[in-house]
Amino acid sequence: MRTVIPVFAAALGAALCPAETWNFDGAAPGTMPLGWSSAMTHSGGPPNWQVLVDTTAPSKPNALAQISTDSTAGRFPLAICDKCAFQNGDISVKFKAVSGQVDQAAGLARRYQDENNYYIVRANALENNVVLYKVQRGVRTSLPPKGLPSKSYGVKHHVPSSVWNTLRISAQGSLFTVSFNGETLFQVEDSTFPGSGKVGLWTKADSVTYFDDFSVNGK
Repeated sequence: MRTVIPVFAAALGAALCPAETWNFDGAAPGTMPLGWSSAMTHSGGPPNWQVLVDTTAPSKPNALAQISTDSTAGRFPLAICDKCAFQNGDISVKFKAVSGQVDQAAGLARRYQDENNYYIVRANALENNVVLYKVQRGVRTSLPPKGLPSKSYGVKHHVPSSVWNTLRISAQGSLFTVSFNGETLFQVEDSTFPGSGKVGLWTKADSVTYFDDFSVNGK
């Protein structure tokens, strides 16, 4: 079940989401949630997003999972919320990194224009770090945190696998603030995509990752 709210006109023909949470409990297991679509950056086997029953889910009983295990390293599966677009505000999700030999990644996409142009913040349980990137014309570039050297690659931080964690990104204009499990980790300034865009979920390569309680508060 998800909260029902009024909708307003926004960019990309989508609706602004002032405050809404998806817990995926209203969708049938084995299906994609209504209003969501699958996409992918780069080539490789197709994504496999589906609602699954997970007794450990923060909002029982369901979670949305990406369960394909194609190991193509530069393959980025996306699940996009098609009717929700905005510029500023907060996005958060609870996630569980289940498995992956190449990667165990969970990400939040925002200001999404298409599968080749968007921002993505991701946490990686194999690398134990959290990084904010821009994907521009299909090229993914890490964005250095404020106050660190220009070649800094996000921040090192323990990302436990097989347990639920919370990833959050807030945006106000060109300033982005990234938090993990309630702790603010870093800020980034970038103006590559200054306007509104859709939001969604992201994984990489063979990451099998479960998501729950996807929350937005658009402005």
